[in-house]
Amino acid sequence: MTELATTAQAKELHRQFCEDVMSMPGGEKINICQQCGTCTGSCPTSYLMDWGPREVIAAFRAGMIDRVVKGNTIWLCTSCYSCTVRCPAGIKITDLMYELKRMAIKYDLAPKDGKSPAMTKYFVDSVHKHGRNHEVELMAKFMLTKDWGLPFKFMGTGLKLFTAGRLPLFAKNIRGREELDKISAYLEAQEAKTQ
Repeated sequence: MTELATTAQAKELHRQFCEDVMSMPGGEKINICQQCGTCTGSCPTSYLMDWGPREVIAAFRAGMIDRVVKGNTIWLCTSCYSCTVRCPAGIKITDLMYELKRMAIKYDLAPKDGKSPAMTKYFVDSVHKHGRNHEVELMAKFMLTKDWGLPFKFMGTGLKLFTAGRLPLFAKNIRGREELDKISAYLEAQEAKTQ
């Protein structure tokens, strides 16, 4: 992982993270977080996290970007939206987790040895290629680059899913994938202009 070498670099990175988070719809609400802990109490995977969502918000607001991206919290978010639905301040916590992951990857701060950032990258690559996720391709890339033992561990589950028709071997591109590519290209160009 890239270390933040100087205080000036850390401050600039925090400024960039804040700017991106505040520009997402509802992002400014992070400033009114009451630190009540409802998000952490609602999270089904908080027991696996280094810090709960409440602590990630506090660390983010305090400028501790290293703590946010080095911990496993943003990578373990299952996108169940329980935290977002139950937040009394109306903060879109799940969206915040997505944005923090995206920023960590963008600024090359994601853990290099971590499996979750790799899974995120392969997922995004699959969506760009097909317009949707192709599970077999995703898991094949992940298993072959990150953990050779996983195919043996999950072979039984994979066979059950395949025989039930829930795991197609070949990817099907969505209709209108070209339009999705145009939208992605436009958004990437807009983001590049702001930097």
